[in-house]
Amino acid sequence: MSLWSRHVVPFLVEKACRSTTILEERRRWIPRARGAVLELGVGSGLNLAFYDAAAVTRVTGIDPSRALLARAAPRASSAPVPVELVEAAAEQLPFDAGSFDSVVVTYTLCSVGDPLAALREVRRVLRPGGDLIVVEHGLAPDPSTRRWQHRLTPVWRRVAGGCRLDRDVVAILGGAAFATDELDAGYTDGASWLSYTYQGVVHPA
Repeated sequence: MSLWSRHVVPFLVEKACRSTTILEERRRWIPRARGAVLELGVGSGLNLAFYDAAAVTRVTGIDPSRALLARAAPRASSAPVPVELVEAAAEQLPFDAGSFDSVVVTYTLCSVGDPLAALREVRRVLRPGGDLIVVEHGLAPDPSTRRWQHRLTPVWRRVAGGCRLDRDVVAILGGAAFATDELDAGYTDGASWLSYTYQGVVHPA
């Protein structure tokens, strides 16, 4: 792993993910989690303060980045719910089938190597009736923004920890057999090529 990946990317990820807009998204969606929760791409732990202690029994946060997990450790210690941090890849979750009541994924699918494989793993570890809480940026609907997303992604991936601007979130969720009819989508604050966001609670179809 390069010095950029070890030291610069974790700093950039945390800075970007602490914007006012993203903070409000966390406040809106993270309290919807319940029971045993898996957080996919826990990063530096910015979601951990927003779990509802009355609804959540434990949170297992996974991330492939040891540097980001180190940043998450103090937030895990002070979270309102028990938190375990695990170094693991989303495409090969080290958990038994039906282990979790809710899975949370916020600004993670953009940088997962194989998001379809990751979401199929999410289906496997979700219990019947479980929820997938999604807050993700991705492919915009209008052609001009899409063109910029496709053009910028090769460079953006290299400086932003593998983040892709042009992931089709709805298609990926549908490919993993999640119903997307309750998923909200629209532009938030910031550059149009970065701010088209999908939010909601989805379930296996």
